[in-house]
Amino acid sequence: MKALLIEDKIYIRKGLINLLEAMDTPVEVIGDCGSVKEAVVIANACRPELVFLDINLPDGTGFDFLDQTENLEFKVIFITAYEEYALKALKTGAIDYLLKPVDVEELQSALEKVSLLAISEQKEQLKTVKKVWYQDEATMVLSLSDSFQVLNLKELLFCESDKGYTTFYLENGKKFVTSKPIKEYEEKLQKMNFTRPHQSFMVNLKFIDI
Repeated sequence: MKALLIEDKIYIRKGLINLLEAMDTPVEVIGDCGSVKEAVVIANACRPELVFLDINLPDGTGFDFLDQTENLEFKVIFITAYEEYALKALKTGAIDYLLKPVDVEELQSALEKVSLLAISEQKEQLKTVKKVWYQDEATMVLSLSDSFQVLNLKELLFCESDKGYTTFYLENGKKFVTSKPIKEYEEKLQKMNFTRPHQSFMVNLKFIDI
């Protein structure tokens, strides 16, 4: 089974490759990378049969990768840290996953399960996972001066904080101002691949061309 490893931390990738080699499994690692952009290129070129997929990547999420390779046929085993929101989505969809750092027994179990699973069946499971993930994590309710605004974080370019106020700039050109400092939103935004390059800004890595 040809496998692609998508994980932004190199030591996790190397550790997983070493485990697979030590276990003498029928899995051949044909590529490894650390971003959605790289992964899409490699997947289209190499056509993997199995993908070990991290959820949070520097330029997006594992679901962004799946959306961009939906024409390909491969099975998926997720790799994730112990994050409540991620595990909730994966468990709801009954999708196999590995917690970091990867344990050899968990790896063996995940490989055995995924080998018995039809790709069509797993794609249905992934639909459930994506639905739960985006419902829980991809929205934020902003309290404005005279109303509330539900924000799709996938459409948020960046936030700017100034004198206790935070302005949210959207991809469509709209902007919304709240009377809370940016630190009130930092934890939520970090989970959705935002970074804070400056004290006054949080930027969506999805819109940064690396």
